[in-house]
Amino acid sequence: MTQTAPKNRKKTSRRTAGVGPVVSAAHLAAGEMPALSEMEFAVTMMVNAYQRWMVRCMAAAGVEGLSSLEVQLLHSVNHRSRAKTMADLCLVLNIEDTHTVSYALKKLEKAGLIETGRRGKEKTARITQTGEEMCLQYRELREALLVKPMKELGLDEAELSRLAATLRSVSGYYDQGARAATAM
Repeated sequence: MTQTAPKNRKKTSRRTAGVGPVVSAAHLAAGEMPALSEMEFAVTMMVNAYQRWMVRCMAAAGVEGLSSLEVQLLHSVNHRSRAKTMADLCLVLNIEDTHTVSYALKKLEKAGLIETGRRGKEKTARITQTGEEMCLQYRELREALLVKPMKELGLDEAELSRLAATLRSVSGYYDQGARAATAM
């Protein structure tokens, strides 16, 4: 015998049903701003999925063995077809550990995807023809495998853009918090 819920029963949300926000650390969500913990967990999931995507998409484009950082750097070096310094790349991508960028650039150069040069005392990186072709192949795969299905979801692009701006802004508070924690 199957029982059905009474029609006049109110629907309860996850939170009022005692489930709470979706987080990875309930002890952090127990503070004054549980939504921040919820966002942190979502960003963690997004970052991990995005890194996995970059590596696998670049492999499908024809370049296997690159890390997600190396894929990001390749696209950044390709951006606007201008040579970039390591300082430029670190600043734009908010990377503190310059040695990881230096190692990644050497690996990209060895693979023939970028070439290095000099601007004064600073080392520069410029995309090669092969590197540009791989970025274009990645873009084609991205359009087919990621953009097309996401567009079918009917997401509001203005809302996605607003969310991106919010995340960039919030990243500044994490940077400021990291500096404060280091000074303690």
